[in-house]
Amino acid sequence: MLDVVVLFNGYSKRLSHNRTDANCTCTLIKGPKIIIVDTMTAWDRERLVEEHIVGYGVHQGTIFYEKQLQNDYQLCNGVSITATPGHTYEDVTVLVEAGTGRESVKYAITGDLFEKEEDIADPSLWKEVGTFALRKIQTSSRLRIMKYADYIIPGHGPMFRTNDALIRLLENQTDGE
Repeated sequence: MLDVVVLFNGYSKRLSHNRTDANCTCTLIKGPKIIIVDTMTAWDRERLVEEHIVGYGVHQGTIFYEKQLQNDYQLCNGVSITATPGHTYEDVTVLVEAGTGRESVKYAITGDLFEKEEDIADPSLWKEVGTFALRKIQTSSRLRIMKYADYIIPGHGPMFRTNDALIRLLENQTDGE
């Protein structure tokens, strides 16, 4: 059985044209492996976890694997990582399926794919900090992940539940791209 616990709700606030005050949401996944997502200091990995993924590169200790994430990468039963480029080319989302059968709950720990829930109604919030060349891909990734998950844990805000109205908003944004 997997348990997902948000340890710290991230935030982001634009201070001026070229300054933002932000910190990442930090999420703990408890199960056969203990996994921390967005530690705020990802390069302190030796203290935290055996297997460490920064963007779509896979590292174990000081070993850097040549393999980059192209498809889903299974960390353990119920936890996988999928590439979701958009904010940057290296962005990934951690997918967690907790529970079994009808009691299964799907979480998507999205990093900057979703800055915060408010960026669904106001896409300028994510577009202004993303990579212009990747906007269409990010729009598509956002819709794919929203349709998968019951809950989204964004990079800079509290967890929120998905619903049909949010999916429709994203579908309308995809049509406009």
